[in-house]
Amino acid sequence: MSLHDDAVLVLKGYEGQEELCQTYLDHLAARPDGVWKACADGHVTASALVIDPERGRVLLTLHKKMRMWLQTGGHCEPGDATLADAALREGTEESGVPGLSLLPGGPVRLDRHHTPCAWHYDVQYAALAPAGAVETISDESLDLRWFAYDKVGSVADTSVVRLLEAARARL
Repeated sequence: MSLHDDAVLVLKGYEGQEELCQTYLDHLAARPDGVWKACADGHVTASALVIDPERGRVLLTLHKKMRMWLQTGGHCEPGDATLADAALREGTEESGVPGLSLLPGGPVRLDRHHTPCAWHYDVQYAALAPAGAVETISDESLDLRWFAYDKVGSVADTSVVRLLEAARARL
């Protein structure tokens, strides 16, 4: 199965945000290359909000290009067999935390936003950090920091706040 096919299956099984989900499906139906960065009309991306539920905190990255506190995530790569694989890879690469595991149940939210490269059709997962997780900043970040749940709204935009709320509801 191709990554494109996996994305379609994941989105068809996603419950909630029906109108936005249909926008993603329409994009993929029109663009066989719609999961790749080379698709100038926009592309599916995968992200992972790294959560440490035992300590009531999340790990956010100060994105180098966007200059905003965001969840880890980014473009799909040819080695990604599934969107979940892409999200977990991005979460691990950008957090430096080994042993992350995705919260069961598939994506937590969808968020479509415009970036300098194109529209991103972001499929957002939550990743659970193992006990004693220690982060390591990557070259894609200006900073990497743990924030208590109640502090996220003061540093991040509403898309991150909504992602955190959805992830916490699923915990």
